[in-house]
Amino acid sequence: MGSEKVIGIDLGTTNSCVAVVEDGRPVVVPNRGGYKTTPSMVAIADSGKRLVGHIAKRQAVTNPTNTVFASKRLIGRKWNTPVVRSCQESLPYKLVEGPHGDVRIVLHGKVFSVPEIAAFILQETKIIADGHLGDDVKKAVVTVPAYFNDGQRQATKDAGRVAGLDVIRIINEPTAAALAYGFGRDIERTVAVYDLGGGTFDVSILEIGGGVFEVLSTAGDTFLGGEDFDHRIIDWLADGFQHQHGIDLRRDRMALQRLKDVAEKAKCELSAVRETEINLPFIITSGHDEALHLQASLTRETLEEMASDLIDRTLEICARTIQDAEIEGDGVDDVLLVGGMTRMPALQRRVAEFFGLEPSKGVHPDEVVAMGASIQGAALVSDKKDVLLLDVTPHSLGIMIVGGYFHTLIEQNSTVPTSKSHVFTTVKDDQTSVKILVFQGEHERAEQNEMLGEFLLTGLRRAPKGEVEVEVTFQISADGIVSVKAKDLETGLEQSITVTATSGLTEDEIVQMVEDSQEYMVELQAGREFEQQRHEAERMLAEIEGLFPEVTEIISGSSFGHDAVKKARGVCERARRAIAKKDLTELEETAEALGRTVNMFRGVVAKTRA
Repeated sequence: MGSEKVIGIDLGTTNSCVAVVEDGRPVVVPNRGGYKTTPSMVAIADSGKRLVGHIAKRQAVTNPTNTVFASKRLIGRKWNTPVVRSCQESLPYKLVEGPHGDVRIVLHGKVFSVPEIAAFILQETKIIADGHLGDDVKKAVVTVPAYFNDGQRQATKDAGRVAGLDVIRIINEPTAAALAYGFGRDIERTVAVYDLGGGTFDVSILEIGGGVFEVLSTAGDTFLGGEDFDHRIIDWLADGFQHQHGIDLRRDRMALQRLKDVAEKAKCELSAVRETEINLPFIITSGHDEALHLQASLTRETLEEMASDLIDRTLEICARTIQDAEIEGDGVDDVLLVGGMTRMPALQRRVAEFFGLEPSKGVHPDEVVAMGASIQGAALVSDKKDVLLLDVTPHSLGIMIVGGYFHTLIEQNSTVPTSKSHVFTTVKDDQTSVKILVFQGEHERAEQNEMLGEFLLTGLRRAPKGEVEVEVTFQISADGIVSVKAKDLETGLEQSITVTATSGLTEDEIVQMVEDSQEYMVELQAGREFEQQRHEAERMLAEIEGLFPEVTEIISGSSFGHDAVKKARGVCERARRAIAKKDLTELEETAEALGRTVNMFRGVVAKTRA
């Protein structure tokens, strides 16, 4: 058990990262291009081929309607929400409503669920880890924003399953960052983790000491991140262009994708320089068939002004989290900045002013979360229990009671795993069933909170109202996944659900996706084997062709020589045909004959030269 490898995956909005513990230390695994992070992008090419990561990003401008980015913002979401409406207006790819009221994405006419898109990205990180470890990795710890609700967590777990991974734990991103920060260090500190990534914001306050990582409070916004900073730049560029030419570039999908690319690039550049030039030649054609160009100069000050309210929103959440942790502002010893957006100088300055101390430089903002996940993974399969993680639930959990009010059973920021029960009574005479509506949130009105699911407890005895007692028990796992049961205390009759309603996928759909995923992995493996065989065959072909003139001259005088040369030409021709047809079986069969031919040619030449 102790030697089993568990990978840690930071499934990010913009980029994803995978790490593993080797020789007691967490190591980030680079992808095939040598990069430590992989773009969280998926595309379907005209050929129908699936593209993931850097290869998907490189073709995004020319294939904008079939390239998905920032899909993490949609995972576990319901269709009919303001967040999804906002995404529909700003994304170049098409969204549709799924059969369970969830969000689906259309690529080249085929409809994909959001967990399925996430699974493609997780599968890519698995392939990267498999290549590094030389083994088929099965177990993973996957991180999610601390403020993700139950549906978003369940959808992420489903994505892992579709990707061929046993997700043994879902952990919160700020907690993972703190784990990496405190790992192997004998410290006692109160730490604030300020995590602003591509799509989400979280802040968590933790106490670290003696190998125990205890979360005191957490809060966040699952629709606030680098994407919103990009949109401010996109709107600034598009509004300026519209004012000048009367054309809204946001209505053209290819132009919108080009704006997205330059906005992200300009944002990153302005962390290092005071001003950057933006040039987009031939961005669109006017009604008079005139090619129009976009040119602009963006300063750091302008960006700071445009995005000041976004930073304000994060600091308001920080203030609430400190209050919930019941510590003073100066009770924080260290501030960790996590996520690519925290490279923005104005943000660093504002965070330092808020907490009254300079943020720690001891963590890598893009890699620390995956490293923490790998540490937790190693701890879960290790015989040594030297790391204890005490996380909290980010939202209150409860049920709807008479009058439409929300009755809280488990308070926000309760340590997980946890369980809580409450006894309710019937509200009508002769009531034989009770409907349990499960909600997550902080509003006193149930309908203002997130509904997680519902179930019916039937078969109650007929009695005057208030006489039949029903005990409702909530359980939250260490992953933050919720299960609820209701029990008739008199008869012991019981009904329960594991809340999975908002994941958006049925068990049948998941099983089908797992099968499709395995087929893809087999095809991918076959493709890699073919490339290896092709490379080796081409090396041998080049050597045979190089030796042909000399060998032909040496042995052409004999009947044996003539047959040998003819046979060698036939073998080479078969190998070329197999390469052209991409036929792995035929290429494998030809490889042995190519090897014999190479050895024969070498022997003939060696004897003559001797």
